[in-house]
Amino acid sequence: MGAGLSGVPAGARDWAIAVCVATALLVTGLSGQRSATDAGLLGPVLLTAGGLSLAARRRAPVPVLAVTGLCAAGYQAAGFDVPAVAYLFAVYAAVRAGHRTAAVVASVAVVAVLPLAALASGLHDTGEAFARARGALELAWLVAAGAAGEALRQAERRADEAERTREEAARRRADEERLRIARELHDSLTHQISIIKVQAEAAVHVARRRGEQVPEALLAIQGAGREATRELRATLGALRDDDTAPPRGLDHVRELVEGARGIGLDATLTIEGQRQGVPAAVDRTVYRIVQEALTNIARHAGAATASVRIDCRPDTLAVRVDDDGGATPDAVPVPGVGLLGMRERVTALGGRLRAEPRSGGGFTVQAELPVDRTP
Repeated sequence: MGAGLSGVPAGARDWAIAVCVATALLVTGLSGQRSATDAGLLGPVLLTAGGLSLAARRRAPVPVLAVTGLCAAGYQAAGFDVPAVAYLFAVYAAVRAGHRTAAVVASVAVVAVLPLAALASGLHDTGEAFARARGALELAWLVAAGAAGEALRQAERRADEAERTREEAARRRADEERLRIARELHDSLTHQISIIKVQAEAAVHVARRRGEQVPEALLAIQGAGREATRELRATLGALRDDDTAPPRGLDHVRELVEGARGIGLDATLTIEGQRQGVPAAVDRTVYRIVQEALTNIARHAGAATASVRIDCRPDTLAVRVDDDGGATPDAVPVPGVGLLGMRERVTALGGRLRAEPRSGGGFTVQAELPVDRTP
């Protein structure tokens, strides 16, 4: 039975329950005793409306709570002594959706109004009206409906937390495995490229000692080997930046800028705002963004100047690195491994990254990282 209902859309299930409740209320009301003040179709209409309104209990639990309560009071006043079943469903739905205060306030109001509605029907005297109203909305059933809604809400919340925990664990295992593979690949490539570089340099050295012309292909292999070795060493430094290495963050950005100056780049650094309370992950990501941006400027941009600006705002940390290199708005940047890694870091923290040529020439890297400074 449960497996069959699990394939039914939620909207269809809601309507099925609403129609069943409305039918039960209508049949109970028409077959029971009614007062002499029976106002024609008003009672049956209110019975039906109270039941059918449950179809919207997922989308609008609080309005449905109000509608079912008013309908219950209305058909009691119209002389229909019928239990407020639809209202109990509405209380359950409201508490399950997290509207506990609204359910409590509405229930107190309904419990107070129902005796007056039963008394207004003329079917009972004062004492009997209170007894009938309490029977129409048994307090034990009311408490049970609220408790069931709260229990299911807590169960769903725990299930969501467990699902998030499983996803985070799976993502962490995937990251660790990717890091392990990257390290192994790095070590293997470093070894092979080192052999190629050594052999190429030895061949060039022997050819020059013999006075022979060195082939262009051999010189190209030699240059490519040196460049690949430098890049792999830089990659190794990033891959091994784990818990065994001291963390690098905002306090070390000045060292990057000074290093850029040491290779002839006129680099400046501006840091504004409160630097305390920045999460460690954001702190490390800022360092990596500046490191990657300055590395790209030194290798590819052909720039004479570069500026690094870090703005520590109350809820955001903004980083901007500009250069005056040869990039133009017409040139479409080719995203390399460094830029892709930078974007992955920023996206993982819920931030945004822009890396594109500037309108006045040169290239800009801009990142905004959300910051939660609560201790």
